[in-house]
Amino acid sequence: METNSYFYLLDLQTMLPFLKNKCFALDLGNNNTLLTDENQVLFSQPSIIAFDEGSGSVQAIGEEAFTIFEKNHSLLKTVKPLQWGVIADYNSASLMLNKIVKQVHHHSWFSRFDHIISGVPYYATEVERRALRDVLDQFNSKKRQLMVEPLAAALGMGMNIREPEGKMVVDIGGGITEIVIISLSDVVVFKSVKVAGNTFTMDIQDHFRRNHNLSIGWKTAEQIKIQAGAATHLIESPPAPAIAKGKDIMEGIPSTRTVSHSEIAFALDKSIKAIEDSIIQTLEVCPPELAADIYQNGIHLTGGGALLQGMKERLQKSIQLEIHLDSAPLLAVSKGISSVLREPKKYQAVLLD
Repeated sequence: METNSYFYLLDLQTMLPFLKNKCFALDLGNNNTLLTDENQVLFSQPSIIAFDEGSGSVQAIGEEAFTIFEKNHSLLKTVKPLQWGVIADYNSASLMLNKIVKQVHHHSWFSRFDHIISGVPYYATEVERRALRDVLDQFNSKKRQLMVEPLAAALGMGMNIREPEGKMVVDIGGGITEIVIISLSDVVVFKSVKVAGNTFTMDIQDHFRRNHNLSIGWKTAEQIKIQAGAATHLIESPPAPAIAKGKDIMEGIPSTRTVSHSEIAFALDKSIKAIEDSIIQTLEVCPPELAADIYQNGIHLTGGGALLQGMKERLQKSIQLEIHLDSAPLLAVSKGISSVLREPKKYQAVLLD
């Protein structure tokens, strides 16, 4: 009997890693998805999934799917499930997230999660939020909650969102730019504009088509944005010119063009001006006491679009307020949600069921 008890305990210890409670925080972005626990990033890859057109089976997700994006044949379909920061293709988003969680947690029928928190754009409608909740409901969890991304980003930047002092956050994501003024754990003033990182990429594609008669793919335009992208031509240490490889529209043959940061800044000027105008409009409707706080503390800039060279300097010059650039803008939202995951009772006021 004692021997049987010993082996029973041994089997139980072997199973404990699978049976123990797990938590995860999700930042489901237009271009990149991050999965974290209370302390670290577990998954950070492109938000893209590849299907077999015939069987409908999932062939790849994340980096693997991104490598074949725009290069796939007719029987292989690549899908970006999110648009404007929200789920545009429910089935693809559900399957992609399922694969991500299985990859990270080795999720199976006897796995369970204690707490799941996902970021959601502040502007998202109740229908869009319900779609995200439904995607999360496929996992066996005790508690599933949402958190608006601007508040998460503020926490991720180390701000105390519970105090009455006004704080302004500009989050330039992949699909949208959200501009908020925060006080007492809530959003007091808000504005959203559908101009962000993806818009910059499309601007670069359009610029080459119009000015160089060159058709370039999304991935090429994205790489040019990262390598030589700039918000202004007045940069102290300008990046090296980028080489664009594509197809000559007139001749129909492969061709290349070299482009400088100044040319990219010109191509992006209209979109960045739209973000500047939105920030100014938000400040115009801000209550006077909170406006005084922002004048003193400045504006906090985060999101992938904030990495565009010269963005901080351009906004600082046009808005005449100090701009604080987040040290890790791609991680701000996920870091904020992770901090809530560590102390959910402390931040219960900002969580949505």
